[in-house]
Amino acid sequence: MKFKFSLKYLLLTILIFLGEVLIATKLKHIFFVRAYLGDVIVVILLYTFVKSFLIINNQKLILGILAFSCLVEFAQYFKIADQLGFPEGSLMYIVVGNSFSWIDILCYAAGCLMTYLFVKFEESISLQKLI
Repeated sequence: MKFKFSLKYLLLTILIFLGEVLIATKLKHIFFVRAYLGDVIVVILLYTFVKSFLIINNQKLILGILAFSCLVEFAQYFKIADQLGFPEGSLMYIVVGNSFSWIDILCYAAGCLMTYLFVKFEESISLQKLI
């Protein structure tokens, strides 16, 4: 793991973040988008954010993001936002969340799988250019 700034990944991070904000504000009334698609996209957001600043093994990063996402989700089971004293409706309360769902874990896994497949596809294209 090495520190190296990547403008490409930072711009992707900003674009994906704006998409998440759009989902949370303007598309919140569309249940599927708000409940599932946002969870799929958030792991991709985490991936691009880390890649904005670090050169790191892609597979380890994706597995780490999945583990982190599951850890946060399991913390929600124990009402961690309430335990930490965040006021309901506050930004931190919303970010941390307060309702556990196995479906959210499936969404995180789907996002990680999509990220993995995209990375592998990107790597195969890079290899083909070398041949």
